[in-house]
Amino acid sequence: MQQEHIHQFLEHYFTVNHCDILENTPSYLVIQLTPALDKMLMNRPFYWHYLEKMGGTPNPMKITLITDSEKTPDHVKGEYIHFGSPRLHQIFQTTKKLSRFMRLYENLINPKTLQTPLYPWICLNMRISYQCDRNKDIFRSLGYSLTNGSLIENFHDWLLSKSLTPTIPDLCYTIAPIIKPENALKRIEDSLTSSLLETDHQWAVDARKRWEKDLQLLEQFYEDAVEKPEAYESEKAALRDQYEPVIKLEIINGGLFYLGSPMKESG
Repeated sequence: MQQEHIHQFLEHYFTVNHCDILENTPSYLVIQLTPALDKMLMNRPFYWHYLEKMGGTPNPMKITLITDSEKTPDHVKGEYIHFGSPRLHQIFQTTKKLSRFMRLYENLINPKTLQTPLYPWICLNMRISYQCDRNKDIFRSLGYSLTNGSLIENFHDWLLSKSLTPTIPDLCYTIAPIIKPENALKRIEDSLTSSLLETDHQWAVDARKRWEKDLQLLEQFYEDAVEKPEAYESEKAALRDQYEPVIKLEIINGGLFYLGSPMKESG
């Protein structure tokens, strides 16, 4: 995820969650949090417990998030956000609670006609985890058109280039889905399964070789034992847990998006 994508994601995240963006420059954002997001992001449990107990007026915090430190003026003080930063990871985690599944509409700047159609897409953002003694995560975002069956990779990146709103914009109407959402989900599942089967799984072969090597060492250690002790079985099970290759798929979030184009634009 590039820094400009992070900026767009933050802008979208706080807008969808009803925060006021007080300043929005290409290099930083100043956001007035809602009480709900203050509770999730700012780690002030004692403040909120006291406030709710005493019945006081909420005073959620205002935060400054910097996405381009080189272009941010020196007088602007805030938290630098980049891919892998704890704050961005925290925000990703809250999306699971706040927006596991969302419905949004493209806010077209200049609708072509007085009645501009918006076409339905299903999007799933997923994490594929390759697990053994050496773990690796791959993130994939797939979009599926409910009108013509197009399947698009990196769909989330495409969405970041668009202005989205939780309500249908003026002068627009939605096209009814031709393909059922459950069929779209099955198509996405089949596509993922097919791509995983075609992937080079040398990582799993190598893991099993390392597993076999350590298993041979374990056998040698207990080769003189007339009867294998309980520790042998537990150590053997621990090796299996450590080395056995497993692929796990986690759906991070998803949504139904009504967009102004039935197909992804070229380029």
